[in-house]
Amino acid sequence: MVTTPTDSISINLPSAIGLFVTQEQFTKLAAANPDLRLERTAQGELIVNPPTGWETGERNSKIVGELYLWWRHSGEVGKLFDSSTGFILPNGAIRSPDACWVSQQRWDNLTPQQKATFPKICPDFIIELRSNSDPLSSLQEKMQEYIQNGARLGWLIDPQQKRVEIYRSHSEVEVLENPTELSGEDVLVGFVLNLRRVD
Repeated sequence: MVTTPTDSISINLPSAIGLFVTQEQFTKLAAANPDLRLERTAQGELIVNPPTGWETGERNSKIVGELYLWWRHSGEVGKLFDSSTGFILPNGAIRSPDACWVSQQRWDNLTPQQKATFPKICPDFIIELRSNSDPLSSLQEKMQEYIQNGARLGWLIDPQQKRVEIYRSHSEVEVLENPTELSGEDVLVGFVLNLRRVD
């Protein structure tokens, strides 16, 4: 059988084998596979995130909803994004937080080229919600990467352990055991996430 450049094949890739792609190749892969949640490390390794279970999907929808309500009532300042949005971080990684916000000033400073497809910016505020299949260590590394690339505040919410890790620029990670609410502090002024509403 003769294949053409437009033909595609399926391949099972063991986790021990890395697949490396350029940013341009990643963009083409993402466009050709809109139903997959793809990410790319700073070293160019492709990460395929499996679909989440219904519990994680429901929690994430509630979190995004609460964030949207704050955004709407705060004058719609800045840009909100859900888990389907990829960002090119300064280190070259392409990441998709479960929910995030970019300040209006930083967004407005981007050129049209920097906003194309995957914005070339690290969000100011990040939420990662741990699902049953997520290794905690990989999410912690991801949160550190966000902070190192310009995020000012990040929450790693772990429903299984009933704990939240709070990441801030120039600060040690704060761990809260079984918290009932989280504050957006001076990054998302006035935003308070009631965790009972999203459990």
